[in-house]
Amino acid sequence: MQRHCVLIGAPVATGQRHEGTGMGPAAYRVAGLGATLQDLGHSVVDHGDVVPAPARALSCANPAVHHLGEIVAWTEALAVAARAGMAAGLPIFMGGDHALSLGTVSGVAAHAAAAGRPLFVLWLDAHTDFHSVETTQSGNLHGTPMAYIAGSEGFKPFPPFPAPVPGENICMFGIRSVDPAERDALLARSIEINDMRVLDERGIIAPLRSFLGRVEAAGGLLHVSLDVDFLDPAIAPAVATTVPGGTTFREAHLVMELLHESGLVTSLDLVELNPFLDDRGRTARLMVDLVASLMGRKVFDRPTRIYA
Repeated sequence: MQRHCVLIGAPVATGQRHEGTGMGPAAYRVAGLGATLQDLGHSVVDHGDVVPAPARALSCANPAVHHLGEIVAWTEALAVAARAGMAAGLPIFMGGDHALSLGTVSGVAAHAAAAGRPLFVLWLDAHTDFHSVETTQSGNLHGTPMAYIAGSEGFKPFPPFPAPVPGENICMFGIRSVDPAERDALLARSIEINDMRVLDERGIIAPLRSFLGRVEAAGGLLHVSLDVDFLDPAIAPAVATTVPGGTTFREAHLVMELLHESGLVTSLDLVELNPFLDDRGRTARLMVDLVASLMGRKVFDRPTRIYA
């Protein structure tokens, strides 16, 4: 199936404290993301980088939080860009740190609600990112988007999330670093968490196909958020939040191939690429190759699985 891909740059760099993620969109362009998609037969338009409004002076009760005004401005701007991107085709958000998902998923959720369809989120990440503005100890707001998406309290400085995603519509894959406050909050939810222990025991295929089957049965839209640290740092060094024991090259491609075969993905985040930490573009090229697998690159054609 050929798609119209809408590339949207989201050079968010203030959701954490390491310089470099703002160069992510340029790195994806240099690594040939647009040309790769065109070679697969998809039409592509690059809308350039989103430019947020000037940051307002905002404050919150948590003194650790930094760049609050900037991230709220990014959230508002990316929500608008995401909603427009959904109306035009399949938006691919090139980040930028994971704080960008505060905005991208907001816009996607608003589009889904207007269309009368449930939204599902597949979170491919080493971290659950389930802090609120009130609970984060680091003050890094790239650790908060999943809690915001799920409708958690503690986001008073942010615009209300337009349509919180129910826990049963969220699936986390590759998790291997969770703070105590996040663990406590997640235990109160029905979110499916496939940490690396689960994937070691069950493999990639069974839990992912089960989740995709639920998306299909519900007629849902599927947003995929792919963090570089979903991958093992041995193959993807260009990320400041490295956690050993991530997915291998082959496991990551298998996830993407299964997503392609499902035909369910309607939007995509590419986050936390820090070209400053890369090895001659190695991680950027790998991320582009993963998007290619998601969008249909194959070695052999195989029948698409029909979900029971």
